[in-house]
Amino acid sequence: MFRPQIKVLDCTIRDGGLINKWQFSDELVRETYVACAAAGVDYVELGYKASPELYPAPEYGCWRFCRDEDVERVLAGVERTAKLSCMVDIGRVREEDIAPCAESPFDMIRVASYVKDIDKAIALADLCMERGYETTMNIMAVSTNLEKDIDEALEQLAQTKIPAVYVVDSYGSMYCEDITFLVKKYQEALPGKTIGVHCHNNRQLAFANTIQAIIDGANLLDASVYGIGRGAGNCCLELLLSFLKNPKFNLRPVLKLIQDYFIPLREEIEWGYLIPYAITGMLNEHPRMAIAMRKTPDADKYLEFYDKLTTPEVVE
Repeated sequence: MFRPQIKVLDCTIRDGGLINKWQFSDELVRETYVACAAAGVDYVELGYKASPELYPAPEYGCWRFCRDEDVERVLAGVERTAKLSCMVDIGRVREEDIAPCAESPFDMIRVASYVKDIDKAIALADLCMERGYETTMNIMAVSTNLEKDIDEALEQLAQTKIPAVYVVDSYGSMYCEDITFLVKKYQEALPGKTIGVHCHNNRQLAFANTIQAIIDGANLLDASVYGIGRGAGNCCLELLLSFLKNPKFNLRPVLKLIQDYFIPLREEIEWGYLIPYAITGMLNEHPRMAIAMRKTPDADKYLEFYDKLTTPEVVE
C-alpha cells in the first residue's frame, strides 16, 4: 500500500504510559524517538499535556504532563526529523500551559474527546490552532455511541477548521466492517479533512483494522512499538511499517529498539492480547475491569471473569 498522503504517528510513550503511569526512563524515551525518526515515522507522541494544578497526580511520570522543559532535556542534542505530538484531555490543561507553537518543542496537539464533550473539545482545538499547532480531534469510544449522536458531532466538526478527525476504537471491539462504516461516514461528513485511525488490539484486529482503514482512505495512522498500550495495546508499529510501501520507512531501527528496550520492558509490565482483554472487546466494554483483574490472584480465571461480566447473577 503506497499513498504519499499517508502519515504515521507513533503513540508508544503516550498510550504505553497508561500501563505504568508514564514512569519511563529518559533513555527509553530518547531512544524511542531516535528509532522512530530513523524509521521515517512522521510524528512521535510523547504523552499527555496536563496541568498539575488541574490534575494533581504526583505518582505519575513527567510524560503525563509533557512540560516543554522535560522534552528539551530528554531530546537535547537529538536531530528532530520526526515531528513531536502530545494529547490533551478536556478540563485537564490550562490555557496558560499551552505555549505558542513557535516557543514549544511540540508541533501537534491532539484533542481527545467523547461525543458528549465535542463543543468543549472544539474550543480547545481552536485555541491550539490559534497558537500555531497542527491539531486533530480524536473521538474516543465511538463504538459506544448512537449513530445520531455521532452524526451530530461530525456536523459540528464540519463547521470548524480542525484539519483531521480520528476514528478511535478505544475498546478494541470493532470489526473491519465497522471501520469501513465509520471511515466512510467521517469522509462524507467532513469533506476536505484528513481521517485518522487509532485501533486497540483486544481481539487481535488492530493491525487488520488499520489496514482496512487505509483501504477505505484514512491517511493518518496510529501505531506503537511492539504494540505497547493500555490493556491489549495498539496496532504494532513494526507491522504497519512493513505493510506500507513508501520507501521512506525503514523497519530496522524499530526492530533494534524492540530487542534492546521493549523485550526487557515486557518482563516488567504487561500488555498485549490476553483473554480478559478479548472479553471486554467482545462486550464493547472499557478494559478497566480486565486490567484490575490481571492484578489479582485470580488473574487467569478467565471463565469466572467472563461470567461476571455476562451473567453476574450466577457469580457469588
